[in-house]
Amino acid sequence: MEGGYSIDDSLGLLREFYDSGARYMTLTHSKTTTWADSGTDAPRWGGLSPFGEQVVKEMNRLGMMVDLSHVSEETMQDALRISTAPVIFSHSSARAVTDHARNVPDRILLQMKDNGGVVMVTFVPGFINEEVRAWGAARAAEDARLKSLNPGSPDAVRTAMAAWVAAHPAPRATLDDVVAHIQHVRDVAGIDHVGLGGDFDGVDSLPVGVESVDAYPRILAALMNHGWTDADIRKLAGENLLRAFRAVEASASPRRGDRPSLATLPDDGAPE
Repeated sequence: MEGGYSIDDSLGLLREFYDSGARYMTLTHSKTTTWADSGTDAPRWGGLSPFGEQVVKEMNRLGMMVDLSHVSEETMQDALRISTAPVIFSHSSARAVTDHARNVPDRILLQMKDNGGVVMVTFVPGFINEEVRAWGAARAAEDARLKSLNPGSPDAVRTAMAAWVAAHPAPRATLDDVVAHIQHVRDVAGIDHVGLGGDFDGVDSLPVGVESVDAYPRILAALMNHGWTDADIRKLAGENLLRAFRAVEASASPRRGDRPSLATLPDDGAPE
């Protein structure tokens, strides 16, 4: 589930989603909710509200993964302080490499390591390449300027924006940018705390060399050229997330009638 607004401020509805099969929830999407600050919207709570803290505790109790992609740094800190189980970032990258609010600062990477969580690196160009991020910010600023000069004239804004884009061609991210973010998360947090979180859905463009899922072998090969071992690649490609998932479920409070979970399966994920 992406966006905590889905539970409509109801722990009961959160439990219904869990009982229906949902096993993780992103606390916010791009907008701040009634109980958690987003990383790309004006803050309201300075992190989590008291109810937001209850949501994290209830997710821990249920055995539902807390996903901190999209949230503000303060929300990350609050969730890491409260959560008794590993958290995940399902599609985020490293802020030290690309200074976007959607990315994870090094100090949070270190806290996440202590928590046992996983950062799954996304491929969204503006999140992995600093030139693309800066171009996107400049484009947004020009769009806002044109709208202020042409209120009620969307056609004029579109025409002027098309001219601006033609005069300022967009830079492109590449597969090497993806590799740089994966490597940085590993360098700061360790091999046990990095994963892949592509986010192919809902983007206007993708990095050169990462246009579809057939890029995964190329990414893994590039990492192996940087000295990654087969064991390292297995962790990145899935074992780290499964380990965190099992830990979340294993730390949950027992609930009668629960269906079998990953926590009860052998390490290879196959039924016994």
